[in-house]
Amino acid sequence: MRRLLPALLALSIATPLAAQTTPPAMTTDTPLNTSMPAAAPADVASMDSIMAALYDVISGPPGKARDWNRMRSLFVPEARMIPTRKTKEGAVRMRWMTVNDYVATSGALIERDGFHERELARKTDRFGNMAQVFSTYDGRTDKGDYHERGINSLQLLFDGKRWWIVSIMWVGETPDTPLPADYLPKR
Repeated sequence: MRRLLPALLALSIATPLAAQTTPPAMTTDTPLNTSMPAAAPADVASMDSIMAALYDVISGPPGKARDWNRMRSLFVPEARMIPTRKTKEGAVRMRWMTVNDYVATSGALIERDGFHERELARKTDRFGNMAQVFSTYDGRTDKGDYHERGINSLQLLFDGKRWWIVSIMWVGETPDTPLPADYLPKR
């Protein structure tokens, strides 16, 4: 029994360790395993179309339900939405959200009050299957109690079939940080 106990102990430790080294099987041919809603092909066929779909899905009059599954379909599952701001004391802060966090915190408000966000200008850099987009926006409620301009910084991925939003970080314009002329529409 004394000889059997160390052997059983060694086997019980080695088995879980061996199991942990086996890589998980990939079940899709997309860049990520995903259970996201399927995107409308027209929404993700090009950078222009995914940008238009993003602005369209959050915009609408008061009382109009937004298609949050359409929004989810534009993003990779692990995508982040990151609003940034400066406090009164001058410290820079950011909030780290998933798409579902955004829907939970902002969805009811923009549906109730009506909200429209539109793109004013865009600068894009692309290398291979990735793109960095600076999209100047103008957003406002229908009630007129909120108006903001700023820049959305998006990271996009093309997987050979469609475009995906990987992340969006945005910052609003302030008197101390006006939008640069390079990021405004050309006259």
